[in-house]
Amino acid sequence: MALNEKGYYFTVLMFGLFAAVSVQKCVRDRLEGVPVTDIYYGLSWFSTILSILLLIIGLWNAAILPSEKGYYAFSFLLALFGAIAVQKNVRDAAQATKKDNRSEN
Repeated sequence: MALNEKGYYFTVLMFGLFAAVSVQKCVRDRLEGVPVTDIYYGLSWFSTILSILLLIIGLWNAAILPSEKGYYAFSFLLALFGAIAVQKNVRDAAQATKKDNRSEN
């Protein structure tokens, strides 16, 4: 794989991770009553979907084996899931610590 292709996939991965964490944060904020603008919420979803589409387009046109394409696609989706899970767990842990501190006082 050429260096420019590696750069493309790296950029799409970073874009996707940021977008997925943004979506998770927006959804969680809304559930907790924290105001989130509709435009930011929509842009977060659009960015997540766009990153997935960019990966699909890149893999569709890539000159690699189909098994490699599948590996990259599943790795990408699992990375997005992992980023969401880590962000959720960090936020849950912070809330638990905050509640513990309140109950001690």
